[in-house]
Amino acid sequence: MAGGGLLMLLDDIAALLDDVALMTKVAARKSATMADDVAGMTKVAMQKTAGVLGDDLALNAEQVSGVRSNRELPVVWGVAKGSLVNKVILVPAFLLISAFASWLITPLLMIGGAFLCFEGVEKIVHSLHKRSKTHDPVQEALEAQAQGLAPSSVRQSKELGIDPATYEKQKIGGAIRTDFILSAEILAIALSTIADEPLPKQVAVLVAVSIAITVFVYGLVAGIVRMDDVGNWLMRQHSSAVQAMGRGLIAFTPWLMKGLSIVGTAAMFLVGGSLLVHGIGPIQGWIESAVMPQGGVVQAVVPVLVHVVVGAAIGGVIVLLVTLWQRLRGSAASH
Repeated sequence: MAGGGLLMLLDDIAALLDDVALMTKVAARKSATMADDVAGMTKVAMQKTAGVLGDDLALNAEQVSGVRSNRELPVVWGVAKGSLVNKVILVPAFLLISAFASWLITPLLMIGGAFLCFEGVEKIVHSLHKRSKTHDPVQEALEAQAQGLAPSSVRQSKELGIDPATYEKQKIGGAIRTDFILSAEILAIALSTIADEPLPKQVAVLVAVSIAITVFVYGLVAGIVRMDDVGNWLMRQHSSAVQAMGRGLIAFTPWLMKGLSIVGTAAMFLVGGSLLVHGIGPIQGWIESAVMPQGGVVQAVVPVLVHVVVGAAIGGVIVLLVTLWQRLRGSAASH
């Protein structure tokens, strides 16, 4: 009897193992199918966000430029970590808003767009202010020290009581704030492509998109800001053709950074303006009904111009309001 009981127990265990193996096989097939679905949906979402990714790249490359060469990669890494934190906040926030208050997404993106446009106008005003006769010795010392210029600039910054890491922290903080808005737009576009999918697939796609765009954008930013190092390495090679390539790369890098500065500022108005226009019914309706059917150059150029003009105009109004508010507060405080 005992031997028969043992055989029955072994038979039950064998049957259970067969069931587990079968269920594991089914689960693996379902997981593989879901992985394929998630990969496909992630690809579609990335394609939809390609335009914003270009703006994100230009903006972040421009934002982290201007620091000492030995601090460029740490700054990029700091912004990349901040970008991941942004997405850790944004992914669950968007899923919750999409599930319970989807009407909030557009107003929130419009607020982010207005902030981007405000920053764009502020950047232009600051650039014009620097070209005028009025100089800010504190800011000049910060920038000189951050860029590793003459020792006199460093001594000047110490005399002014400036923390050597202040400018770097400003750069990282500004880039992370900008990234938050751009990441929000990218995730909103990605979510719109999978709105009808089950929650697990939505989570998987948004996480995949978040990781992919962070690695892509900040990997390229790191490559761009270290192009001069690549040029120097090429110049140390034996081949004269390779050395010529290195010299060309070094000569090209300053022009690239200047170009990215211009493109990055324009991208603030383009992205911010598109977020604002999307929430302004009459303008968006006019673009969809009168412009988009035209096709060709009109379809490609006119919406971009509208987004930039609207973004610059609203950003300018916000800067004026903020400036007036600061002056009123300063006047009240002096009395």
